[in-house]
Amino acid sequence: MTDAERPSNTVSLTWEGGFRFESSDTHGHSLTLDAPQSDGANFEGFMPGDMLLTALAGCSGIDVVNILERMRQKVDGIEISVKGHQNPDPPWAYEDIEIHYAIRGSGLNEHLVRRAIFLSEEKYCSIGATVGGRARITSNFEIIQT
Repeated sequence: MTDAERPSNTVSLTWEGGFRFESSDTHGHSLTLDAPQSDGANFEGFMPGDMLLTALAGCSGIDVVNILERMRQKVDGIEISVKGHQNPDPPWAYEDIEIHYAIRGSGLNEHLVRRAIFLSEEKYCSIGATVGGRARITSNFEIIQT
């Protein structure tokens, strides 16, 4: 397969001063990335490591919603929290990542919820597949019947 045939994405970042960057995608969306310049300093925007965890949760969340809807499960809401544990030394790579899914809905089937999460994490989520090559990713879930 040639590069032209492979799916690809492009983002552009513009330095705004300090450690702040504005990122935009080809669809016209933008967000701010930043980091404190010293301990306790104010900053505006997501830190890059938090963006990585956000991307992982978002990728899996999109999959889980899509899969559960295809399984005809009535989902009213999903909250996903992700905690990343980094190596204490540079480059501070994530070593362990814990994902918690809280899924709300009516008559949700536990087996189907477990299956949807499994399929996302093991087959569909490109961010998880990429990060999982370096970090150990674990997950758990709770079902909140509405």
